[in-house]
Amino acid sequence: MSVYSTKEIMDIIPHRSPFLLIDTIEELEPGVRVVGKKCVSFNEPYFAGHFPGNPVMPGVLIIEAMAQTGAVALLGLPQWKGKTAYFVGIDKARFSRKVVPGDVLMFEVNIIKQKGPFGIAEAVAKVDGETAAKAELTFAVGD
Repeated sequence: MSVYSTKEIMDIIPHRSPFLLIDTIEELEPGVRVVGKKCVSFNEPYFAGHFPGNPVMPGVLIIEAMAQTGAVALLGLPQWKGKTAYFVGIDKARFSRKVVPGDVLMFEVNIIKQKGPFGIAEAVAKVDGETAAKAELTFAVGD
């Protein structure tokens, strides 16, 4: 059972289709840890051009989906309600496997450091328990 549905996610973060890249939140410890889920469908708009006949989810969108997942953990806190989480940096990004239609991506994001509106999160994206991507994401919360 999901903690948040897509509609509930949209009540927390400002992203909308076609750029909302997470379907559900499966686990949540606000401000600390979150697990999100994305069912990758052949109908995703980016597959028309990445790559015709060999659809592969772009790595930058996997990173963005991890960031959106982390944003739910942050923006669900009362002090950040109605704010936006912005990228300040992406470090240590690595991609280990292709993500293709039919895959179910699970994103685990841990907030490892936060001072005021700035912080750092460690994020991992997995398919069937196998790491597809990981990165360290630096963020700032603002208007």
